[in-house]
Amino acid sequence: MTETADPLVLDFVEWIAREPRVYSEVVATWKTSCPRLTIWEDAADHGYVVRETIAGFGLVVTITEDGEKFLRANGRIG
Repeated sequence: MTETADPLVLDFVEWIAREPRVYSEVVATWKTSCPRLTIWEDAADHGYVVRETIAGFGLVVTITEDGEKFLRANGRIG
């Protein structure tokens, strides 16, 4: 069974793939007060993005190998 890609999760993962993002930027940019829009949480739960500490930058969010596969499978990267 194939999973239907949530367009907002796909957009989020694609945005992270462009460059590692500082965690505070991710939270500020993708913050929502709607409990039904769990874009950031869904991407992390599926293993598409991770938080990691990088010297000189602090806590950042980066795309994972599964995130790259997700983008490829949905025609977002070649």
